[in-house]
Amino acid sequence: MFWEVTQTLLMGLWTTFQIFILTLLFALPLGLIMSFGLMSKFKPLRYLLNVLVWVIRGTPLMLQLIIIFYGPGLWLDHNIWSGNEAGRITATVVAFSINYACYFSVIFKGGIQGVPVGQREAGQVLGMTKSQIFFKVTLLQMIKRIVPPMSNEIITLVKDTSLARIIAAYELTFAGFSFMKSAGITWPLFYTGVFYLLFVGILTLLFNFIEKKLSYFR
Repeated sequence: MFWEVTQTLLMGLWTTFQIFILTLLFALPLGLIMSFGLMSKFKPLRYLLNVLVWVIRGTPLMLQLIIIFYGPGLWLDHNIWSGNEAGRITATVVAFSINYACYFSVIFKGGIQGVPVGQREAGQVLGMTKSQIFFKVTLLQMIKRIVPPMSNEIITLVKDTSLARIIAAYELTFAGFSFMKSAGITWPLFYTGVFYLLFVGILTLLFNFIEKKLSYFR
C-alpha cells in the first residue's frame, strides 16, 4: 500500500512541478515588463496596470482560477480549455501566471526604485546607454534587493499549486486526497505534506545559497 501511495503521489508531484515551473517561466518576465509599465510616464498605462494589480492582489487566487477555467465556457458557450488534464493544467498556469506576475511586478518595481539614482546618473555621465545602465548597474543590485521577497512568493507558489485541485487537476494534494475518498485512510495526506516540505526545503536552501553569493553587494 505504501508503494502504491508513493507512486500516486509522485505522479501528482510531477503535475505540481509542471505548474510551478511553467508559472515561473511566464510570470517572471511578465512581471518585469509590468513593473516598467507601473513606472511608466504614460499615465493611462500606469493607471491601468495599477488597477489590474490592485484587483488581482485583492481577490483570492482560487476565485481567479475558477473564473478563468469556467468563465469562457459560460460566456462564449464554448470551453476554450479542453476537458482533459492538459487543458486543466493550461488554465491553471494561465491563472497563476497572471496572479504571480502582478505580485512580482510590485517586487521588481521596488527593487528598481531602490537602486540609488546617483548610480544611474553616473552611468549616463560615463556615456552608457539606458540598456547598459539597466543590465550593468541596476539589474544586479535589483536582484540582491528582491531575492528575500521573491523567495517568499516562490515558496508560496509551491503551496498554491494545491489550488489546482479545485478544477480537478491531478496535482499532489488531489493525489493524496484521493486515498481518503477511495480507501477511507488519512495517512496519505500527511505523507503528501512530506513532499511539500521537501520541495520547499530544497528551494529554501537554493535561495540561501543565492543570497550568500550576492552578499558582496552589502
